[in-house]
Amino acid sequence: MVEINGIAHIFVTAGDFERSKAFYMRLLPFLGLKEVMNAAGVYYAVGGRTGFAVRAPAPEHAGERFVQNRVGLHHVCFRAREREDVDQVHAFLVEIGATIVHAPQDDNYAPGYYSVLFEDPDGVRLEVNHVPGKGLLTPGSDGHVGQSLT
Repeated sequence: MVEINGIAHIFVTAGDFERSKAFYMRLLPFLGLKEVMNAAGVYYAVGGRTGFAVRAPAPEHAGERFVQNRVGLHHVCFRAREREDVDQVHAFLVEIGATIVHAPQDDNYAPGYYSVLFEDPDGVRLEVNHVPGKGLLTPGSDGHVGQSLT
């Protein structure tokens, strides 16, 4: 058996790379990720045992938008250390004019589950959540799973 140590990296492909890159250049550092690559067609940041990148699409897909319920990525959830961090992220998102799907709220995915759900400029859904303690893995009726690992 192997026990992984986090997610090395997640890449999302943007339909409008420049717009999404500008969004992630603000969001990721706010979440504590440090820029490690800002090159033609890719922006990449790392922190909290996580790497996250946005990249330009192939020319034939430029301008397309993300469709959440297609096969593939559904959403990305960043784990916050404190409940108050979720509120701070929400305030930041409002400040930068991000599309908020739901403001910070308690959910029943796990005891104490608290999250904000929002979208990047291409409609990729992102979440920041906090679950106190070690949390647990519980699938909700919508297929969403809550988890916290400390």
